[in-house]
Amino acid sequence: MQNAQKIQVSNDGVTPFELEKPSKAEIFGYGLGDFGYILLWTIVGSFLSFYYTDVAGISAGVVGTIMLFARIWDGVSDIAMGVVVDKTKSKHGKARPYLLWIPIPLALSTIFLFTVPDFGMNGKIVYALITYSLFILMYTMLTIPFKTLLGLITQDQYSRSLIGVVGALFIQFSALVVNVSTQPLASSIGGQKGWTISVTLFSVISVIMLFLTFRFTKERVLDTSALNKQKKAPFSITMKALLKNKYWRLVTAFCIIYYILLGLGGSELYYASYVLGSPSYFSIISMVKTIPGLIILLLISPFIKRFGKRNTAILGAALVVLSALIKFIDPYSLTFFLTGSMFYGIAKGLFSATVYAMINDTAEYGEWKSGIRTTGLVNSSASFGMKIGTGVGAAMVGWLLAFGGYVGKAAEQSESALQMIFVLNIHLPLIIGVFLLIILSMYKLDKLYPEIIADLQKRT
Repeated sequence: MQNAQKIQVSNDGVTPFELEKPSKAEIFGYGLGDFGYILLWTIVGSFLSFYYTDVAGISAGVVGTIMLFARIWDGVSDIAMGVVVDKTKSKHGKARPYLLWIPIPLALSTIFLFTVPDFGMNGKIVYALITYSLFILMYTMLTIPFKTLLGLITQDQYSRSLIGVVGALFIQFSALVVNVSTQPLASSIGGQKGWTISVTLFSVISVIMLFLTFRFTKERVLDTSALNKQKKAPFSITMKALLKNKYWRLVTAFCIIYYILLGLGGSELYYASYVLGSPSYFSIISMVKTIPGLIILLLISPFIKRFGKRNTAILGAALVVLSALIKFIDPYSLTFFLTGSMFYGIAKGLFSATVYAMINDTAEYGEWKSGIRTTGLVNSSASFGMKIGTGVGAAMVGWLLAFGGYVGKAAEQSESALQMIFVLNIHLPLIIGVFLLIILSMYKLDKLYPEIIADLQKRT
């Protein structure tokens, strides 16, 4: 690994302080972890609902309820895991040890999801609930430390943004690989066996990528908060400080709303199958949605450096609105749907490049305002919002399909079922895009950050 470099930060003539900047190898190594865990997240987000309804034969309404219940449990476990990470002390640091301990259990739990035994409907439902809850727990134990690690690698604002951009490239590429290849691979093998084999393949790759992240990264940001230097702050005090952090509240609200949008992504396979006419279109939609996002991520670093993370995210929210409006022009047209998906994919790339860096920036703001540093809790609480949002989105897919009278495995769907598919893919994303614009307009931490870092360095 290359040696980390040091950079200087100053604010309006204040004596500059040196901050370590991660090497290129370390940034790349962190990105491999993004690739690894997103493989599994994308499989679950894009295909689990369809697998439950059209392969395992569980009703759409029950699937929606399972999704929401598991995600509420997920959110609770996020908060607990954030506290655990903040209290962790090991020779590998606070966050890195979990990249060594958890990848294999996470991979196994993912395989269990797509191996529903045929022992009656009630048995299938119980199995789905237990295995989905297990997956959520393992995913939380992996991703909270992984996201916290970003805040422990460096305090340099641009370096965090650069790590976010590289990570987003890996995220987009990982999602593309899964969305394009999983359904054709599973279909070519056939039946439940096809899904199990496909998921096992991606799970093995995920484990390898996460182990490499453990190997190539380093924790170097120390806790400078006065209270934490004296003793471990009680949970009640740290939570109170967190809730007073207005920029964390805004980012968490953004995460909830945006991840509802991502949770709705499970409806795209239904749209391809029953509105556009073929499930094979899903792979095309995924490519059109992902490749522009990958391209924009290769070009976005200078834009973020010039205009900041907040303005970059605002552009993404505007593109979400534009995407829905284009699809609305002719909902039955593959061309219009693909065009809208292209702009949506660019928006996802912009969000991926900024959101995790924005979350970790709020940790410095919270320490500056309250004297308490809670990097793990900041990430876990924001992740709580992500999981609740995704759960609500996934549940809405099942509930609205059930409300519209969707029948799994049917050759054709009723008009009311088709209308619910339109709502999930066009109308709700439009409303969500407007809410994202409103939330981001109130986030103004980018301009304050240099002053905050200079002040925190003087406290060390």
